[in-house]
Amino acid sequence: MRALWSLNPYFLRYPWHFTGGVLFVIASAMFAVYPAIYIREAFDTVAQALKDQSDASDLMRSLLGYSALILLLSALRGAFTFLMRQTLIVMSRRIEFDLKNDIYDHYQALDQTFYRRNATGDLMNRISEDVSRVRMYLGPGVMYTINTAFSTGLTLVFMFQVDAKLSWITLAPMPVLVWAIYQVSTLINQRSHAVQQQQSAISTLAQETFSGIRVLKVYSLESEQTERYAESAAQSYALNRGLYRVNALFAPLMMLLVGLSTVLTVWIGGEGVIEGRLSPGVIAEFVYYVGLLTWPIASIGWVMSLIQRAEASMERINDFLTVVPAVATPEGAHNASVRGAWTFENVSYTYPDSGIQALCDVSFTVHPGETVVVVGRTGSGKSSLVGLMNRLMDPTSGRVLLDGVDLRQWDVQALRASVGTVPQDPFLFSDSIADNIAFGSLNADRAEVERQAELADVADDIRGFPQGFDTIVGERGVTLSGGQKQRVSIARALMKHPPVLLFDDALSAVDTETEVTILSNLKARLEGMTAVLITQRLSCVHLADRIIVLDNGQVVQQGSHSELVTQPGLYAELYALQSQKS
Repeated sequence: MRALWSLNPYFLRYPWHFTGGVLFVIASAMFAVYPAIYIREAFDTVAQALKDQSDASDLMRSLLGYSALILLLSALRGAFTFLMRQTLIVMSRRIEFDLKNDIYDHYQALDQTFYRRNATGDLMNRISEDVSRVRMYLGPGVMYTINTAFSTGLTLVFMFQVDAKLSWITLAPMPVLVWAIYQVSTLINQRSHAVQQQQSAISTLAQETFSGIRVLKVYSLESEQTERYAESAAQSYALNRGLYRVNALFAPLMMLLVGLSTVLTVWIGGEGVIEGRLSPGVIAEFVYYVGLLTWPIASIGWVMSLIQRAEASMERINDFLTVVPAVATPEGAHNASVRGAWTFENVSYTYPDSGIQALCDVSFTVHPGETVVVVGRTGSGKSSLVGLMNRLMDPTSGRVLLDGVDLRQWDVQALRASVGTVPQDPFLFSDSIADNIAFGSLNADRAEVERQAELADVADDIRGFPQGFDTIVGERGVTLSGGQKQRVSIARALMKHPPVLLFDDALSAVDTETEVTILSNLKARLEGMTAVLITQRLSCVHLADRIIVLDNGQVVQQGSHSELVTQPGLYAELYALQSQKS
């Protein structure tokens, strides 16, 4: 139950729903018990009328009166049951809504390391399936717990007031029923947990399959992947089959023990009638009580199962909710207009999962309005610079400063809003091309979208599509080529009109002619803007005020193109190699 205590603040958000629900549960329980009295009196009236040979019309009037009372009480019970559900179940739905939003917000606040460690399918399963199980505790679980407590308590009071001996005998099978249902529910919970874990595995496999469908097709591995999915689905089927075989014991077991209670009631009650200790109506009353107790007592095991499932799910949810984001905005964070002065002071970064050191003791400055090109071999740490400048991660040692302020003191949202980033692997949403370009830019109009597309040299391509800028690109931009996705991503970054622009090898998928066109368009645009261009190709060096050369995570050279090309070193080697290829 410890994991479920974390839900208490959510109950406090809806005090009137909870309080009203409890009152309606009590009222419903009361109106459920009282008909038993009139059932007994009706049977006793019939028995007495037969004994006294009373007038049939008087008997009918009495029976109609009892029937009207029982119907009225049943109607009131139904009304309060409706109100009970409209308060407690609606409360559970609202808490479910709040919990999903809180989890979603928390997911977005977590850093990249978290997402490298956890599968997307598992994240989705926890915010959907696990939250649904928690809601079952919040709604039906809480409702039936309160209902069971009051219904059982009132029924037992009424029963023992009539006859203690018959009450004890009638209730004798009930503890066995509770124990048996608890055992079955525990087994159900264990198997449900295994089913849930397997469901996460299936979701992850399906998500990876659909995201990587191009790779599967290129390698002609559709049948092998189908076999993997079939094996995973077969495991799920076997686990579900085991679960529902156990679940099938629930109803027969309950019916058997309830039937036993009814037999004991009729048998022992009949003896009491013969002895003259009980009236015939008492048997009917107690049969009604048995029916009344059946679901509340049976629900004890079911509710305990719900609680166990909800606790297991809440533990899975709390595993993520208790994760503290490694990157967060501190109190009193710096929030000012960005000028674009960057300083790296002895910065080192080691990836926590792999232990690979991407950067080692890197120091350099970028002045406001300066265009710096960072070059180096694959794996030299260029992309890690972009991650640090966006504060997607923090240095292992050293400091990164923007306008003289450590990035860890900046407001994260303000920082990222001031930096336009074009990643090496552009991500497009399942939306129109226009909306993808305008993503993150409030109140963007179509004319501005098209202007930025012109600068990125992608406007003609877009106009060539049947629906132009309204073309839906599909998941992750699957309908566009790699070069088109990169250019749309460039247009999206330019739409923000940011004071700082970061290109992480953003032109790797376009041909040389297109690259030259884009860079020529950007040359005028970069005036007054701080720009850091990460690249392996040296075609953009004419834009650079300064070039920084990285090798094995260290700065090995700095200077202008004319200075570096005449010096022996890595830059001259790369330039000579690319010139030969050209």
